[in-house]
Amino acid sequence: MPALLAASLIPLALPRSVLPPATVVDADFDPATAFVPPTAISHAPDLVPYGAHVHVTVVRAPDRTTVRVELSGVAASHEFPAHVHTGRCGADPALSGPHYQHLVDPVQPSTDLAYANDRNELRMTVRTDRSGNGSASATVGWAPRAGEAKSIVLHAGTPAGPHAASDRAACVNVGF
Repeated sequence: MPALLAASLIPLALPRSVLPPATVVDADFDPATAFVPPTAISHAPDLVPYGAHVHVTVVRAPDRTTVRVELSGVAASHEFPAHVHTGRCGADPALSGPHYQHLVDPVQPSTDLAYANDRNELRMTVRTDRSGNGSASATVGWAPRAGEAKSIVLHAGTPAGPHAASDRAACVNVGF
């Protein structure tokens, strides 16, 4: 067998446990009231219009997790802080729960910087271009506990229109 062909077959021979598990979510944002419960919900259609698109990739390993969020068709030239949350998306933006924390702050809502920080929460900021497209990624040195991280929330970011910076503009259900 030629060496090039043999080298291309090596990844096929690796057991799945050697390869990091990945989750991919590819969805359009819909209203929470859609007939079929949507994977991606917009709570602020002026920032995240219905039909805008999200692509999320989560790569997990025992000692790290990387999340990449790609947006298209959302508000142009905008910053969306994005965080992993503990609840699933729903009609009420609060259903997505608090930020997921590797070491959970015993006082909720968490404002203690010993817990609410980039090392203990999986967070990033998606900055969009003039066309409303943008992406961001973040890596942390841990893997979420099974069943405790359920969504990614896009916060409104910089004040825009009627929204406060902390408002939940959109939510994407993700199986971590």
